[in-house]
Amino acid sequence: MALSIGIVGLPNVGKSTLFNALTKKSVLVANYPFATIDPSVGVVAVPDPRRDKLAALSQSEKDVPAAVEFVDIAGLVKGASEGEGLGNQFLSHIRQVDAIAHVVRIFENPNIANTQEHINPLADIELINTELALADLDQKDESQKISRKPVLYVLNKESGGHNLDEMVKDERWRRLMEFFENTGAHYCVVDAHVESELRELHADDKQEFRQEYGVFEDGVNGLIRAGYELLGLISFFTTGKDETRAWTIVRGASAPKAGAAIHSDFETKFIRAEVINWQKLLEAGSFAKARELGQIRTEGKEYIVQDGDVIEFLHG
Repeated sequence: MALSIGIVGLPNVGKSTLFNALTKKSVLVANYPFATIDPSVGVVAVPDPRRDKLAALSQSEKDVPAAVEFVDIAGLVKGASEGEGLGNQFLSHIRQVDAIAHVVRIFENPNIANTQEHINPLADIELINTELALADLDQKDESQKISRKPVLYVLNKESGGHNLDEMVKDERWRRLMEFFENTGAHYCVVDAHVESELRELHADDKQEFRQEYGVFEDGVNGLIRAGYELLGLISFFTTGKDETRAWTIVRGASAPKAGAAIHSDFETKFIRAEVINWQKLLEAGSFAKARELGQIRTEGKEYIVQDGDVIEFLHG
């Protein structure tokens, strides 16, 4: 499935820095508004230790992850819905993505320009949401309305200075949390600058760097997984000597629909699926042993695929 998440927000909140951290792909990052005019696109692997373990079990030649496409979209400003700041062009890019990662600045730094008078995360969210809603007023096609797209709010903190620990004591943080609670909105916290700096480091050096900055969680991996979940997606696996692969499907998909992720024949000519949970397969040590233990199930067309299933399809 080709799925895309657009990274949006006000200018200079850290969108392109976050995109660099996500994709390990250099795009223009500059300390002034509208540094990004054309959207940059990066395909990002969904981190999944289950797939790695299955690949090791099968001694697979290839280990192929599920993927989500991230699109770096230039900063929106007040009046974007009326064309301000190249607004029409930017809004057209947002219409083309499946979901929105709305980057919100929650740090103070006088060395990084801010287009608003003060750092106020909730006010920034309301400004962008208003512009997106206004952009939908003349949009008759419901599936093309920006305000209907799922949103993940990415709170961009900065280690040191006015950091997250100080922000949580602030009235602005309380109002922001109330907004998330009242609306049921999804959010995650990431330090885009630190994650971007980490992208070229060796694994051992990364851990030392994280300790130095007090950023112990992998914010990028958390963001990717959150985006995957936001879209209502799960992974099932195929594994063997040639390759182990994670396949992306919508939660609630039947076995034939899941098979279509591999090949259309797996849906139209579906006969049955042989299924085992990934952990059960690891515990058994091989398909042969799992079969001997009676742990491989035969499922028909009505079976709803579960996250973490390992499946072999039989088709006509």
